[in-house]
Amino acid sequence: MSLKATALPNPSVSQERPVTNDPVQGGRQFAFLLVDKFSMFSLAAAIDTFRSANRLLGRDFYGWTTVSADGDPVMASNGLPLKIDYSVADLPPVDILFVSVGLTTEFPGKSKVLAALRSWGRRGNALGALSVGSYLLAEAGQLDGYRCTIHWENRAGFVERFPDINCTGNVFEIDRKRYTCAGGTTSIDLMLEIVRGDFGSNLANGVANQFQHERIRSAGDRQRVGPERDLTGKSEKLRRIVELMADHLDEPLSAVQLAKSAGLSVRQVERLFLRHLNVTPGRYYMRLRLERARELLRQTNMPILDVAIATGFTSHSYFAQSYRLQFGRPPSEERRTTY
Repeated sequence: MSLKATALPNPSVSQERPVTNDPVQGGRQFAFLLVDKFSMFSLAAAIDTFRSANRLLGRDFYGWTTVSADGDPVMASNGLPLKIDYSVADLPPVDILFVSVGLTTEFPGKSKVLAALRSWGRRGNALGALSVGSYLLAEAGQLDGYRCTIHWENRAGFVERFPDINCTGNVFEIDRKRYTCAGGTTSIDLMLEIVRGDFGSNLANGVANQFQHERIRSAGDRQRVGPERDLTGKSEKLRRIVELMADHLDEPLSAVQLAKSAGLSVRQVERLFLRHLNVTPGRYYMRLRLERARELLRQTNMPILDVAIATGFTSHSYFAQSYRLQFGRPPSEERRTTY
């Protein structure tokens, strides 16, 4: 769909309080700034939400376009090339400029992209990010003073690198003119919130039904992080203990403290873990700490000793030994690996 760079009149379509103050009657235009290895799934989920809304509306209310550093085609993480409509220098006015990157935030033309994001933000324009795209917004200084989110797998590295930014663990966040989501199916939820703000819940629900999207999540819904995938349908007390473990990776809690938090004895906690997860609490806790260490090694430049300390290890040698046992390689080799 071609982009129409037009001024938009005041809103009167929505029957509910809109999620933004942007006008909606004349149509809305979005741009997606892509770099090599971007997530095709996250992009398609976002765009198809607007396509389906247009279909149910019976008119092309939502428009979209693609952007890259130089206007050249980009390759998605699944190997598919994508034709690009504009370079960052030629992008006409749009309602929101979304950023989508891959697992690495280093790429050719990065300086141009960061400069464009800063310029866009200085002019008071709205910016958004799908998944790891929040990294680029943060690097460009466009999340300072804003609430945001990022995919759970990248959150630890993001928080270490940008400790002053309020990065939640929610599926998406809308904070004034900043729109961020965790990627994947949360791209649908974020775009449905925009649709809901423009036209109300009936249209948003209709789009969700087209996708067989069982439940539209709200900004307050938490992401299902790694450990929680093990806990679907499990004991509530088990879930509480695992959440407590995940919140105390740098200073691990004792078995007695964990048991007390759930109103159980140490032996009862052991039986709970063995029955539901087939592992002892100590081994499960160690796995969480080492998985966090791997995230930090892959996503930050923290010295290995600092990574060890940040995940509750007081001995570098014990950390290295535990890491090798868990992942089959030492931390130093993990740091050299590019993903």
